[in-house]
Amino acid sequence: MDRSILNRLQCVTAEEQAILDGRTTIDRELYMQGQGSTINARKLLASGKLITIRPHTRFIHFPEHTHDYVEVVYMCRGETTHIVNGKSIRLEQGDLLFLSQSCTHEVCKAEEKDIAVNFIVLPDFFNAPLAAMGEEETPLRRFLVDCLCGRNTGPGYLHFDVSGVKPIQNLIENLLWTLLEETHQKRKMSQMTMALLFLQITGHTETLLTDAQEDAAVFRVLRYIETNYVDCSFSEITAQLHYDPSWLSREIKRTTGKTFTQLVQEKRLAQAAFLLKNTKRNVSEISVAVGYENISYFHRIFADAFGKSPKHYRDGA
Repeated sequence: MDRSILNRLQCVTAEEQAILDGRTTIDRELYMQGQGSTINARKLLASGKLITIRPHTRFIHFPEHTHDYVEVVYMCRGETTHIVNGKSIRLEQGDLLFLSQSCTHEVCKAEEKDIAVNFIVLPDFFNAPLAAMGEEETPLRRFLVDCLCGRNTGPGYLHFDVSGVKPIQNLIENLLWTLLEETHQKRKMSQMTMALLFLQITGHTETLLTDAQEDAAVFRVLRYIETNYVDCSFSEITAQLHYDPSWLSREIKRTTGKTFTQLVQEKRLAQAAFLLKNTKRNVSEISVAVGYENISYFHRIFADAFGKSPKHYRDGA
Protein backbone atom coordinates (compact mmCIF):
# COMPACT_ATOMS: atom_id res chain seq x y z
CA MET A 1 0.00 0.00 0.00
CA ASP A 2 1.08 3.57 -0.66
CA ARG A 3 3.13 4.73 2.30
CA SER A 4 1.38 8.10 2.65
CA ILE A 5 -2.04 6.39 2.92
CA LEU A 6 -0.72 3.92 5.47
CA ASN A 7 0.86 6.72 7.51
CA ARG A 8 -2.49 8.51 7.73
CA LEU A 9 -4.37 5.38 8.72
CA GLN A 10 -1.90 4.26 11.41
CA CYS A 11 -1.93 7.53 13.40
CA VAL A 12 -3.22 7.02 16.94
CA THR A 13 -6.69 8.56 17.17
CA ALA A 14 -8.09 10.43 20.17
CA GLU A 15 -10.25 7.37 20.93
CA GLU A 16 -7.22 5.08 20.84
CA GLN A 17 -5.18 7.46 22.99
CA ALA A 18 -7.90 7.34 25.63
CA ILE A 19 -7.67 3.55 25.59
CA LEU A 20 -3.89 3.68 25.92
CA ASP A 21 -4.38 6.08 28.84
CA GLY A 22 -6.50 3.56 30.68
CA ARG A 23 -10.01 3.45 29.23
CA THR A 24 -11.20 -0.19 29.38
CA THR A 25 -14.32 -0.09 27.19
CA ILE A 26 -15.27 1.45 23.89
CA ASP A 27 -16.92 4.87 23.98
CA ARG A 28 -20.53 4.01 23.11
CA GLU A 29 -21.33 7.66 22.44
CA LEU A 30 -19.13 7.52 19.36
CA TYR A 31 -21.07 4.64 17.83
CA MET A 32 -24.50 3.97 19.32
CA GLN A 33 -27.73 5.66 20.33
CA GLY A 34 -29.51 4.62 23.50
CA GLN A 35 -28.78 1.33 25.20
CA GLY A 36 -28.80 -0.95 22.15
CA SER A 37 -25.79 -2.58 20.53
CA THR A 38 -26.40 -1.37 16.97
CA ILE A 39 -23.79 0.99 15.54
CA ASN A 40 -25.68 3.87 13.98
CA ALA A 41 -24.67 5.27 10.60
CA ARG A 42 -25.71 8.78 11.69
CA LYS A 43 -22.94 8.65 14.28
CA LEU A 44 -20.31 7.98 11.63
CA LEU A 45 -21.58 9.55 8.40
CA ALA A 46 -21.97 13.26 7.76
CA SER A 47 -25.47 14.31 6.72
CA GLY A 48 -26.17 13.48 3.07
CA LYS A 49 -23.16 11.17 2.73
CA LEU A 50 -23.52 7.55 1.61
CA ILE A 51 -19.99 6.34 2.30
CA THR A 52 -17.06 7.15 4.54
CA ILE A 53 -14.01 5.39 5.97
CA ARG A 54 -12.45 5.19 9.42
CA PRO A 55 -9.50 3.18 10.74
CA HIS A 56 -10.46 0.26 12.95
CA THR A 57 -10.04 1.04 16.65
CA ARG A 58 -7.02 -0.81 18.04
CA PHE A 59 -5.82 -1.73 21.54
CA ILE A 60 -9.22 -2.98 22.76
CA HIS A 61 -11.74 -5.75 22.20
CA PHE A 62 -14.74 -4.38 20.29
CA PRO A 63 -17.79 -6.18 21.74
CA GLU A 64 -20.56 -7.88 19.79
CA HIS A 65 -22.73 -5.46 17.82
CA THR A 66 -24.72 -5.05 14.64
CA HIS A 67 -24.74 -2.21 12.08
CA ASP A 68 -27.57 -0.34 10.38
CA TYR A 69 -25.30 0.01 7.33
CA VAL A 70 -23.06 -2.24 5.26
CA GLU A 71 -19.47 -2.49 6.47
CA VAL A 72 -16.50 -3.48 4.35
CA VAL A 73 -13.28 -4.16 6.24
CA TYR A 74 -9.96 -4.00 4.39
CA MET A 75 -6.82 -5.26 6.12
CA CYS A 76 -4.06 -2.82 5.17
CA ARG A 77 -1.33 -4.38 7.29
CA GLY A 78 -1.00 -7.03 9.98
CA GLU A 79 -4.02 -9.10 10.98
CA THR A 80 -7.24 -8.99 13.01
CA THR A 81 -9.68 -11.64 14.22
CA HIS A 82 -13.39 -11.01 13.73
CA ILE A 83 -16.30 -13.01 15.15
CA VAL A 84 -19.16 -12.89 12.64
CA ASN A 85 -22.40 -14.68 13.51
CA GLY A 86 -20.39 -16.69 16.04
CA LYS A 87 -17.74 -17.73 13.50
CA SER A 88 -14.08 -16.74 13.90
CA ILE A 89 -12.59 -15.11 10.80
CA ARG A 90 -8.95 -14.13 10.62
CA LEU A 91 -8.20 -11.23 8.29
CA GLU A 92 -4.67 -10.96 6.96
CA GLN A 93 -3.03 -8.20 4.92
CA GLY A 94 -4.92 -7.64 1.67
CA ASP A 95 -8.14 -9.41 2.77
CA LEU A 96 -11.64 -7.96 2.32
CA LEU A 97 -14.60 -8.71 4.59
CA PHE A 98 -18.14 -7.66 3.60
CA LEU A 99 -20.66 -7.48 6.46
CA SER A 100 -24.42 -7.08 6.00
CA GLN A 101 -26.77 -5.19 8.30
CA SER A 102 -28.14 -8.46 9.68
CA CYS A 103 -24.94 -10.10 10.97
CA THR A 104 -23.53 -9.92 14.48
CA HIS A 105 -19.94 -8.74 14.67
CA GLU A 106 -17.19 -8.39 17.24
CA VAL A 107 -13.47 -7.76 16.83
CA CYS A 108 -10.62 -9.06 18.96
CA LYS A 109 -7.99 -6.65 20.24
CA ALA A 110 -5.65 -5.37 17.53
CA GLU A 111 -2.13 -4.09 18.11
CA GLU A 112 -0.42 -0.94 16.84
CA LYS A 113 0.82 -2.45 13.57
CA ASP A 114 -2.52 -4.10 12.76
CA ILE A 115 -4.01 -1.51 10.42
CA ALA A 116 -7.53 -2.08 9.10
CA VAL A 117 -9.88 0.41 7.51
CA ASN A 118 -13.67 0.20 7.74
CA PHE A 119 -15.80 1.39 4.84
CA ILE A 120 -19.12 2.58 6.27
CA VAL A 121 -21.64 2.33 3.41
CA LEU A 122 -25.35 3.01 3.23
CA PRO A 123 -27.08 0.45 0.98
CA ASP A 124 -28.22 3.09 -1.55
CA PHE A 125 -24.58 3.71 -2.45
CA PHE A 126 -24.51 0.28 -4.13
CA ASN A 127 -27.25 1.04 -6.67
CA ALA A 128 -24.82 2.29 -9.33
CA PRO A 129 -22.11 -0.37 -8.77
CA LEU A 130 -24.77 -3.10 -8.77
CA ALA A 131 -26.20 -1.89 -12.08
CA ALA A 132 -22.72 -2.12 -13.62
CA MET A 133 -22.46 -5.78 -12.56
CA GLY A 134 -25.37 -6.87 -14.76
CA GLU A 135 -27.78 -9.68 -13.92
CA GLU A 136 -25.34 -12.57 -13.70
CA GLU A 137 -25.70 -14.45 -10.41
CA THR A 138 -22.60 -14.33 -8.20
CA PRO A 139 -22.15 -14.52 -4.41
CA LEU A 140 -21.21 -10.83 -4.30
CA ARG A 141 -24.21 -9.71 -6.37
CA ARG A 142 -26.58 -11.77 -4.21
CA PHE A 143 -25.03 -10.28 -1.07
CA LEU A 144 -25.51 -6.72 -2.37
CA VAL A 145 -29.11 -7.36 -3.45
CA ASP A 146 -29.86 -8.77 0.00
CA CYS A 147 -28.34 -5.66 1.60
CA LEU A 148 -30.39 -3.33 -0.60
CA CYS A 149 -33.61 -5.25 0.05
CA GLY A 150 -32.97 -5.83 3.75
CA ARG A 151 -33.10 -9.59 3.24
CA ASN A 152 -31.10 -12.30 4.97
CA THR A 153 -30.88 -15.23 2.55
CA GLY A 154 -27.14 -15.88 2.82
CA PRO A 155 -24.44 -16.07 5.50
CA GLY A 156 -24.49 -12.30 6.08
CA TYR A 157 -20.83 -11.86 5.20
CA LEU A 158 -18.29 -12.56 2.46
CA HIS A 159 -14.56 -13.03 3.07
CA PHE A 160 -12.20 -12.59 0.12
CA ASP A 161 -8.47 -13.30 0.08
CA VAL A 162 -7.54 -10.87 -2.68
CA SER A 163 -4.04 -10.08 -1.43
CA GLY A 164 -2.49 -11.57 -4.57
CA VAL A 165 -4.79 -9.83 -7.07
CA LYS A 166 -2.98 -6.63 -8.05
CA PRO A 167 -5.87 -4.93 -9.90
CA ILE A 168 -8.10 -5.33 -6.84
CA GLN A 169 -5.44 -3.97 -4.51
CA ASN A 170 -4.93 -0.98 -6.83
CA LEU A 171 -8.65 -0.24 -6.93
CA ILE A 172 -8.94 -0.36 -3.14
CA GLU A 173 -6.02 2.06 -2.89
CA ASN A 174 -7.70 4.37 -5.42
CA LEU A 175 -10.93 4.20 -3.42
CA LEU A 176 -9.07 5.10 -0.23
CA TRP A 177 -7.42 8.08 -1.94
CA THR A 178 -10.77 9.34 -3.19
CA LEU A 179 -12.39 9.11 0.24
CA LEU A 180 -9.44 10.54 2.16
CA GLU A 181 -9.11 13.58 -0.08
CA GLU A 182 -11.68 16.26 -0.84
CA THR A 183 -11.94 15.10 -4.44
CA HIS A 184 -14.30 16.78 -6.91
CA GLN A 185 -17.36 14.56 -7.52
CA LYS A 186 -16.22 12.24 -4.72
CA ARG A 187 -19.41 10.17 -4.63
CA LYS A 188 -19.47 9.53 -8.38
CA MET A 189 -15.79 8.63 -8.46
CA SER A 190 -16.22 6.32 -5.45
CA GLN A 191 -19.18 4.56 -7.03
CA MET A 192 -17.34 4.07 -10.32
CA THR A 193 -14.27 2.73 -8.52
CA MET A 194 -16.45 0.44 -6.40
CA ALA A 195 -18.15 -0.86 -9.56
CA LEU A 196 -14.76 -1.73 -11.09
CA LEU A 197 -13.74 -3.34 -7.80
CA PHE A 198 -16.87 -5.52 -7.80
CA LEU A 199 -16.30 -6.56 -11.41
CA GLN A 200 -12.74 -7.57 -10.57
CA ILE A 201 -13.88 -9.56 -7.53
CA THR A 202 -16.56 -11.26 -9.63
CA GLY A 203 -13.83 -12.38 -12.03
CA HIS A 204 -11.86 -13.91 -9.14
CA THR A 205 -14.44 -16.11 -7.42
CA GLU A 206 -11.63 -18.42 -6.30
CA THR A 207 -10.68 -15.78 -3.73
CA LEU A 208 -13.94 -16.27 -1.79
CA LEU A 209 -13.31 -18.18 1.42
CA THR A 210 -16.02 -20.31 3.03
CA ASP A 211 -16.20 -23.21 5.47
CA ALA A 212 -19.85 -24.20 5.16
CA GLN A 213 -20.16 -27.32 3.02
CA GLU A 214 -23.33 -26.11 1.30
CA ASP A 215 -21.97 -22.67 0.43
CA ALA A 216 -18.60 -24.09 -0.60
CA ALA A 217 -20.30 -26.52 -2.98
CA VAL A 218 -22.40 -23.82 -4.63
CA PHE A 219 -19.43 -21.45 -4.94
CA ARG A 220 -17.46 -24.21 -6.64
CA VAL A 221 -20.35 -24.69 -9.06
CA LEU A 222 -20.36 -20.94 -9.81
CA ARG A 223 -16.60 -21.02 -10.46
CA TYR A 224 -17.07 -24.05 -12.72
CA ILE A 225 -19.74 -22.21 -14.74
CA GLU A 226 -17.55 -19.10 -14.94
CA THR A 227 -14.75 -20.98 -16.72
CA ASN A 228 -16.65 -23.77 -18.50
CA TYR A 229 -19.93 -22.16 -19.55
CA VAL A 230 -19.55 -23.07 -23.24
CA ASP A 231 -19.72 -26.84 -22.73
CA CYS A 232 -20.39 -27.38 -19.02
CA SER A 233 -22.80 -29.99 -17.73
CA PHE A 234 -24.43 -30.72 -14.40
CA SER A 235 -23.37 -34.37 -14.50
CA GLU A 236 -19.74 -33.36 -15.01
CA ILE A 237 -19.63 -30.99 -12.03
CA THR A 238 -21.43 -33.42 -9.71
CA ALA A 239 -18.89 -36.09 -10.70
CA GLN A 240 -16.01 -33.68 -10.06
CA LEU A 241 -17.32 -32.68 -6.64
CA HIS A 242 -18.55 -36.16 -5.69
CA TYR A 243 -21.90 -34.75 -4.53
CA ASP A 244 -25.32 -36.33 -4.82
CA PRO A 245 -26.99 -34.62 -7.82
CA SER A 246 -30.33 -34.17 -6.07
CA TRP A 247 -28.71 -32.61 -3.00
CA LEU A 248 -26.54 -30.29 -5.08
CA SER A 249 -29.47 -29.25 -7.25
CA ARG A 250 -31.46 -28.31 -4.13
CA GLU A 251 -28.54 -26.34 -2.66
CA ILE A 252 -27.99 -24.40 -5.88
CA LYS A 253 -31.67 -23.46 -5.95
CA ARG A 254 -31.75 -22.60 -2.23
CA THR A 255 -28.61 -20.49 -2.36
CA THR A 256 -29.05 -18.66 -5.68
CA GLY A 257 -32.78 -18.90 -6.32
CA LYS A 258 -31.98 -20.37 -9.74
CA THR A 259 -31.33 -23.78 -11.28
CA PHE A 260 -28.00 -24.91 -12.71
CA THR A 261 -29.42 -24.56 -16.23
CA GLN A 262 -30.61 -21.01 -15.53
CA LEU A 263 -27.19 -20.02 -14.17
CA VAL A 264 -25.44 -21.41 -17.24
CA GLN A 265 -27.83 -19.63 -19.57
CA GLU A 266 -27.37 -16.39 -17.63
CA LYS A 267 -23.60 -16.61 -17.99
CA ARG A 268 -23.75 -17.49 -21.69
CA LEU A 269 -26.11 -14.63 -22.50
CA ALA A 270 -24.04 -12.16 -20.49
CA GLN A 271 -20.98 -13.20 -22.49
CA ALA A 272 -22.94 -12.97 -25.74
CA ALA A 273 -24.04 -9.44 -24.85
CA PHE A 274 -20.43 -8.49 -24.15
CA LEU A 275 -19.28 -9.90 -27.51
CA LEU A 276 -22.06 -8.12 -29.37
CA LYS A 277 -21.05 -4.76 -27.91
CA ASN A 278 -17.28 -5.20 -28.06
CA THR A 279 -16.51 -7.27 -31.16
CA LYS A 280 -17.51 -7.36 -34.82
CA ARG A 281 -18.21 -11.10 -34.87
CA ASN A 282 -21.53 -11.95 -36.48
CA VAL A 283 -24.45 -13.20 -34.40
CA SER A 284 -24.13 -16.81 -35.56
CA GLU A 285 -20.46 -16.93 -34.57
CA ILE A 286 -21.25 -15.47 -31.16
CA SER A 287 -24.07 -17.96 -30.65
CA VAL A 288 -21.70 -20.87 -31.20
CA ALA A 289 -18.91 -19.20 -29.21
CA VAL A 290 -21.04 -19.05 -26.06
CA GLY A 291 -22.37 -22.60 -26.39
CA TYR A 292 -25.48 -22.48 -28.60
CA GLU A 293 -25.27 -24.46 -31.85
CA ASN A 294 -28.98 -23.83 -32.50
CA ILE A 295 -28.96 -20.23 -33.74
CA SER A 296 -32.77 -19.87 -33.73
CA TYR A 297 -32.90 -20.96 -30.10
CA PHE A 298 -30.17 -18.46 -29.22
CA HIS A 299 -32.14 -15.64 -30.89
CA ARG A 300 -35.27 -16.57 -28.93
CA ILE A 301 -33.72 -16.80 -25.45
CA PHE A 302 -31.60 -13.67 -26.04
CA ALA A 303 -34.73 -11.69 -26.93
CA ASP A 304 -36.52 -13.08 -23.87
CA ALA A 305 -33.65 -12.01 -21.62
CA PHE A 306 -32.87 -8.57 -23.07
CA GLY A 307 -36.17 -7.56 -24.65
CA LYS A 308 -34.64 -7.20 -28.12
CA SER A 309 -32.92 -9.27 -30.76
CA PRO A 310 -29.13 -9.67 -30.75
CA LYS A 311 -28.89 -7.34 -33.77
CA HIS A 312 -31.01 -4.63 -32.15
CA TYR A 313 -29.03 -5.03 -28.92
CA ARG A 314 -25.79 -4.46 -30.84
CA ASP A 315 -27.24 -1.47 -32.66
CA GLY A 316 -28.61 0.02 -29.47
CA ALA A 317 -32.11 0.02 -30.88
